[in-house]
Amino acid sequence: MMWGGGWQTNNASSSSVLSLDEAEGAIKDYIDDYRSDEELHIGEIMIFDNHAYAEVVEEETGIGAFEVLVDPDNLTVFPEMGPNMMWNLKYGHMGGGMMGRGSNSSNAEMSISSEEAIQIASEYLSTNGSDLTVGDDADPFYGYYTIYTLKDGEVYGMLSVNGYDGEVFLHTWHGEFVEMTEHKDDSNSD
Repeated sequence: MMWGGGWQTNNASSSSVLSLDEAEGAIKDYIDDYRSDEELHIGEIMIFDNHAYAEVVEEETGIGAFEVLVDPDNLTVFPEMGPNMMWNLKYGHMGGGMMGRGSNSSNAEMSISSEEAIQIASEYLSTNGSDLTVGDDADPFYGYYTIYTLKDGEVYGMLSVNGYDGEVFLHTWHGEFVEMTEHKDDSNSD
């Protein structure tokens, strides 16, 4: 399926693996160009063998604004597909965000708590015969949570849980996990 800058997202390895510094530079440029009423910063970056993933967070609220991917071949940054576009009530495509550039406001309160989201995710993996487990944290976004999946106790990938109806969406486009970093006190300025 084609997304963002016309990059074919799949689990095949790219011709190159991004470094954290390359991904961070591209994502900071993207944030600097993004028009929003909120101040935004990088929450975390995960490097996979086929792209980089980043969580972009609102400065004031600490809530995840949106998720992006970075093409390792041309450093194009674009919105992550799936829940980020479908369930994100403030910044997502369906909520008026990504295409409307964050103009829609939304209440961050969801009827499913982060603890319940982790339980739902764990039950989903178990029920579907997966050998994956879930991490201990559910990162909140406007309308959903994103949770690490683990294999043998190590980060493997991610899944998302809708914060209102509990629907689970497994992120199948990430390749093999390489490394990650968190930017807890980061800002989008140098």
